[in-house]
Amino acid sequence: MIAYLERFDSIPSSENQEYDDITTLSDGLEIQGSIDYRSTTTTSAGKDFGGMQFSQPLAVIKPASSDDIVSVVKLASRSQHLRVAARGNGHSINGQAMAHRGLVIDMNAMDKNNNNNNANNNKIQVYYFAGGDFGGAAACVDVCGGALWGDVLRKCVKGYGLAPRSWTDYLDLTVGGTLSNAGVSGQAFRYGPQTENVVEMEIVTGKGEVVVCSHSQNCDLFFGVLGGLGQFGIITRARVLLQPAPQMVRWIRVVYSEFSDFTQDAEFLVSIGEGGDSFDYVEGFMFVNSDDPVNGWASIPLDDPEQEFDPCFLPSSSGPVLYCLEVALHYNHGQSSTVDMVVERLLRELNFCEGLRFEVDLSYMDFLMRVNRAEHQARKSGIWDAPHPWLNMFISKSNIAEFDRLVFKKILKHGVGGPILVYPLIRNKWDNRTSVVLPEGDDDIFYLVALLRFSPKGTQVEESIAQNREIVKCCIRNGFDFKLYLPHYESKEEWKRHFGDKWTTFVERKDKFDPLAILAPGQKIFTRNSRF
Repeated sequence: MIAYLERFDSIPSSENQEYDDITTLSDGLEIQGSIDYRSTTTTSAGKDFGGMQFSQPLAVIKPASSDDIVSVVKLASRSQHLRVAARGNGHSINGQAMAHRGLVIDMNAMDKNNNNNNANNNKIQVYYFAGGDFGGAAACVDVCGGALWGDVLRKCVKGYGLAPRSWTDYLDLTVGGTLSNAGVSGQAFRYGPQTENVVEMEIVTGKGEVVVCSHSQNCDLFFGVLGGLGQFGIITRARVLLQPAPQMVRWIRVVYSEFSDFTQDAEFLVSIGEGGDSFDYVEGFMFVNSDDPVNGWASIPLDDPEQEFDPCFLPSSSGPVLYCLEVALHYNHGQSSTVDMVVERLLRELNFCEGLRFEVDLSYMDFLMRVNRAEHQARKSGIWDAPHPWLNMFISKSNIAEFDRLVFKKILKHGVGGPILVYPLIRNKWDNRTSVVLPEGDDDIFYLVALLRFSPKGTQVEESIAQNREIVKCCIRNGFDFKLYLPHYESKEEWKRHFGDKWTTFVERKDKFDPLAILAPGQKIFTRNSRF
């Protein structure tokens, strides 16, 4: 079945380039999926979760297979101007999945098409292998690059009692989307980010070639694509490592008034966790020392109406901001007494504020889907669809205390209208061969800092963006060793500084796998090259 082409209501003939590109597209592309020119579809594809940029494409491609994506990329290479962006669930925050007057490939549609064409669509294929780079015998699963992590979780747990090892906090993200960045959550201290938990991928390169790659096969493409911001290829399939899925989780939050105590305890837990003798999940966040319903005390208690935050337990020396260490321990039914012992043993080692401990038991699935429940509430209140001027950073351990003093306690002392995550990660869990960029120092630990703002429309958005810039300038001015995570820059010089020693390799991989610079134009790293 050849794609049905739905034209614009009108093509602006004054824009000759656009007219030529549409003519090239409609005359030269035959795919099994569909091509949608409707303004409602292209307008939607020109937005993302960040809500701060808009760039309407010419068309949205809904592929049925990797072959369709190959056809799209090859057609773009025959044109003078067309560029291509892969879009997962639209959760980018700075236009990374946009293609101005180009082609957007709806990767989630590919996963849906595959399921609709598979009579056994509730099943997924699990593999077992031994040895290799991952120690002893291991299980893994093949998933579409456009699959949502939440769907992968449900199918793996329900069908096999297995689950991926490393997660993001929010699971309605596509596999290809997170692997193109890193994919970080509270399990990363033990298993590394999601980029460290994939053993094989199928990639459509910017040359329109389908390449299967792994640690040992086409490894330059494999490591380049992981954290490569979509610059070298489009992930159409990934083979992801699995582990036995627990049945239950003990979810705990404890509060700190002193940043030094908070970081010492967090670093202790992730360090002993390398040997498996710690919690299974370790995160943390900063919050405001006030009754602010969004930024303050009310954000700490878990899903238990009987748990309330009592500020009487705070030391009199507490400052304008406080800190919460969030941990979780996996277990199965019948192990609650053992869990109690392990939890008490670990918590005895920590120096949190007595009386400010909150905990709840819930299923493993419910724990991993916790942000999706928060999404439901945010959609009801309307803030989910508001702009999200987020800032995500990696900060070296050697600078995190000064960052707290200058940024948390001064610039952000009133909060950001959403979570402010801060927790440690272990450098040796990240493979330096990937395109992911970390702080350049020798610290064995670095910190994720994420300002997850939920801002209403209007002047507060510009104020938030200005505050983000102020924070970055503060880091530069004070010589902090840091890198932006989910980066966005406006000039090539800024990108060169961002990649540092990896820039030369990054450019060489671009020339090798996407020589015309067709892919991922929204990052604004490379300009389109032409054969004409």
